[in-house]
Parts: sequence; structure tokens; C-alpha cells
Amino acid sequence: MTSPGISERMPAAVYHGAHDIRITDVPTPERRAGEVLVRVLRSGICGTDATEWSVGPKVFPVTSEHAVTHHHGPMVLGHEFVGEIVEVPDAAEAASPAAPAGSPSLAGSLATGPGASVAFAVGDLVASGAGVWCGECARCLEGRTNMCLNYYTLGLSLDGGMAGYVSVPVRTLVPVPAALPLDSAALAQPLAVGIHAARRSGALSGDRVLVIGGGAIASFVLAGLKHLLDVEVTVVEFAGPKQERALRLGADHVVSPSERLTADVEAAFGGGRADVVIEASGAPGQLAAAVSLVRNGGRVLAVGLPKVQPTLDVHSLVFREITLDSSLAHVCQTDLPAALAILASTTLGEELVERVVPLSDLGAQLDRLTAGQVDGKILIDPWL
Repeated sequence: MTSPGISERMPAAVYHGAHDIRITDVPTPERRAGEVLVRVLRSGICGTDATEWSVGPKVFPVTSEHAVTHHHGPMVLGHEFVGEIVEVPDAAEAASPAAPAGSPSLAGSLATGPGASVAFAVGDLVASGAGVWCGECARCLEGRTNMCLNYYTLGLSLDGGMAGYVSVPVRTLVPVPAALPLDSAALAQPLAVGIHAARRSGALSGDRVLVIGGGAIASFVLAGLKHLLDVEVTVVEFAGPKQERALRLGADHVVSPSERLTADVEAAFGGGRADVVIEASGAPGQLAAAVSLVRNGGRVLAVGLPKVQPTLDVHSLVFREITLDSSLAHVCQTDLPAALAILASTTLGEELVERVVPLSDLGAQLDRLTAGQVDGKILIDPWL
């Protein structure tokens, strides 16, 4: 079924290389078999986009073919998006078998959520997790769909949602709650990443958790921790708006980086070190700091991506039996619904959405993000 009024061409942000994103009209994509066509209403800018803009291509398959999607060349950005369904499969197509694992034409059945089937219709508002998994490999069968051997991501491995329309596998979609503002719903995918990190941290109710960083991803991790667990959280961030926001989002304490950091953190927790430390800043030296700040036998989770190779005191890591782990992306069928539930029941969206801009402003906003001048999330409205 198709909604009337779908234009043959659409505005899009097409990545060609470092500092070369071209805002242009391109043909509206044809809906791939078993997928739905979504009219994009908001698309978020990510740190990965900023890295590719400043020093890429690193991840985007511009100079070499992607192993799963086989995309090779300029690519439409955008892996954080929400929109309105404008075209769905007909009954015969929806009932047909799924394509082979790893096929970009259809990743699994027309189902979303654990064991649930959602009958999406034209006009439905949806958020996409963007990452697509096969559902058949060893990692998928373990429930670690973000580690799928055939994984790919719209906007990273194949044309994405920083455009007027995008064809989307149904299993990556979750309905947007009726009362949730569109701008807040656009944070669902990055918040799902934070929720997944909170789960990966291994924190248990009653634990003392230290989060290093107060930016967007750290805020999403904080929201995930507070939503999932009864934990005491201290956030390390410079004094100012980010500290204040952390407290509004549920942090129990905030401390500023200084030469007295260890003593200040212990004082915030009432004595003793953190059970879990989550490094969510990516700033130089902070993974090493995380190891130094966790208790003996504690856990450290790496979330932030440093721009330079970090140095770790492996002697301390081993002799104090510290568990060092990491977190990547999210498990769509559990983390994306949880993200929408948090956004619908809190003021997180109001706290983190900085502004909504047209596609023509994308380069300027990527420069700001690269320079560390963005505290929250910048959203693109491709139809402005």
C-alpha cells in the first residue's frame, strides 16, 4: 500500500569524503522487498558522522565495498531517524519467506519486538534502530544481535535517513508513543545505545557507579542506569551546564576533574571507590583514569572512543583483578522500546535536543560537533 504524494525526487545529504557532503536532490529510493518506505521527519547527527566529516572516510564504504550490503561509493548519511511510513508491503509480499541472511533487501520477517508481530500501516510514526541483523548466525541466536556476523547499519553501511525518504527493514522499527514529541522521539536510537551500555556495565542494584563524561552519550548512559537499576551514580564533568544537566537527569553527585579526583569521588560516595566505572567521554587519559578509580575486583566499561591510542596500567588491571569490558551499538528489540519508554516518561528529550536545522546547515553543525561546541543533540529536518 502506498501513500499518495510521494515525490519522485528528494533532498539528501550525500557523503563523498572529508568535508565533502553534498546537499542535493536525488531519486526517491524504491522500497526494497519486505521493507517499508519511511518519510523522514527528523534525523540526528552523531559523533561518527562528525569523524567521517573531519578525517574520513573511516567507516563509510566510499572507497571500498561493504562486505554485507555491497555498497560502494557516495552514501546518504543518517542512522538516527524517525519518520512516517508512506509505503508498506502488500499481503502477498508480507507473507513471502525472508531473504537469505545478510541480504540488504530483507533482514528477517515483518516482525518487531521479542516474538511479537506489528502490523504497520501507512501513516504510522516510527523510530528506527538502523542496525540490521540476520537473526540466524551464532551471535544472533545468543541474543547479541548487535554482534551479528551479517550486521549492517543504515547511514553507515548503506543509504540512510538524512534524506526525504529511506527504505527500512521492519524489524528495526518501533512505533512512536502517541504523546511523545517528534523531537524527543528522534533520540531513541542514541538513547538505546546508552541503555545497552548500562546493561553491559554489569552494574547491580545497590552498586556505586561512576560515569566519566557529561555529554550526550554519557547522559544517555546515565538515563539508562537510572531507568534499569537502583544505583548511586556520580558523574565526572567540568562545572557548568553539563554538571547541572546530569543532576537533573538523576545523578546523585557530580565532581569536577582535578588533581584531587580520586579523593573527591571517594568523598562523593561516602568513602571507598566505585563498583563500576563507565568511561563515556573518549577524552585522552580517561580510560586509564577509569581503571584507577574503580575498586579492587570492580568493572570498567569503555564507551567513549578516544582519538589517540590509550595507555593502560596493565599491572594494576591484573593485580587488582579488574574486569575491562566494552559496549557497541544496541540490541534493537530490547533497547529501542526501552528508549522510547524513557523518552515518553521523562524530560530527557527537552534536556538534550539543542536545535532542529535544515540540511543546508549540516556542514556547520558537524564543524561545531567536531570542535566540541555541541552539548546535546542536533536534529535535521530534511524538508525545511
